[in-house]
Amino acid sequence: MHTQVMDATFDEMSAATDSLLQAEITELTAREQALLNLTADVCRQTLGLPFTRHVLAALDSGVSADDLRELLRFVAYDSGYPAAQSALARLVELEREHDLPRPTGQAHEVNAAGSGSPLPERMRQEVAALDAPFARYMDLQSRMRANMRLLSVRERAFITMTVDVLYQTLEESFRAHVGRALGAGATPEDLRAVVRFSARFGMTTAWRALHVLDDLLAGAA
Repeated sequence: MHTQVMDATFDEMSAATDSLLQAEITELTAREQALLNLTADVCRQTLGLPFTRHVLAALDSGVSADDLRELLRFVAYDSGYPAAQSALARLVELEREHDLPRPTGQAHEVNAAGSGSPLPERMRQEVAALDAPFARYMDLQSRMRANMRLLSVRERAFITMTVDVLYQTLEESFRAHVGRALGAGATPEDLRAVVRFSARFGMTTAWRALHVLDDLLAGAA
């Protein structure tokens, strides 16, 4: 995609940043990095040029149009539905503008009318004690995503960790998402790479998250 140079110095800084990340962050696949870029776009609502570039890069990295939609369905849990919906609308525009691959309609069973939740029971009880209606909302959101299969558990854990870093929700949810990533076979260095990668979207938030991550990993050792 050809884009007009808006500021040559800014472009040099951005290219140097991307080059360092590519060299330093070897723990994450190109697909995983593409998903995390898009996650940040949803959370930050950077749905112009960055989102366009990230969508095209994701497709080049093997992320399908169906995968992109599952990402937006999944991240709506934490980013909020309005932010994810804005990204979905922009994605549809990009598919039309650039004649990109369209989704096949592959999706998961939502199970909105079911009951219970895949969340750990202890967490559910703690949230219910805090606020029962909120606990029912959390159950619904978790249950509606339980049958997702296009994104791996590792990918979903990394996505939610990135949301936590960007929003600085580094207590209950970050602890749960780090635990999910470890349970999916991610190593401590993989997790540090996820947080380090998020520095691209805000260095100081990543700095703070690295401190919290180190404490969590020390406690899990």
